[in-house]
Amino acid sequence: MSESLPHAGVLRRLGAMFYDLMLLIAVVMVVTALLMTLTDGEPILYETVGWYEYPYRLLMLAILGVFFGRPWTRSGQTLGMAAWRLRVQREDGSALSWSDVIKRLAGAFVSLAAVGLGYLWVLIDRDNLAWHDRWSGTRVVVLPKK
Repeated sequence: MSESLPHAGVLRRLGAMFYDLMLLIAVVMVVTALLMTLTDGEPILYETVGWYEYPYRLLMLAILGVFFGRPWTRSGQTLGMAAWRLRVQREDGSALSWSDVIKRLAGAFVSLAAVGLGYLWVLIDRDNLAWHDRWSGTRVVVLPKK
């Protein structure tokens, strides 16, 4: 059944990304605010907290990984993706593994770092896949209305 689901276009993907970005920003703000109580309200920078900045950065990276990885490995949908009826899955239609998540997130960073060209690639790709879809062996599909 999943083979017959259409691939998601760029506008739907951007809509879901915007929803997820708002949620992710909120989570990062709350965690950072809680940690700033340990620095007497000072920003968490090397100049103010020294080498403690590095565990903070690792924590932010872990939050990013869990924010996307947990839902992708379970249902294939973040909250933003669910709102736009999208699901990420492997090419065979199965759920992502954690190694798929890591590859996909690393590829998504490259897609974004290249001035978003990796995302816009969906517009010209024969299968409507972004760079990180191809690199990770995944695809984003549109689910039917219930």
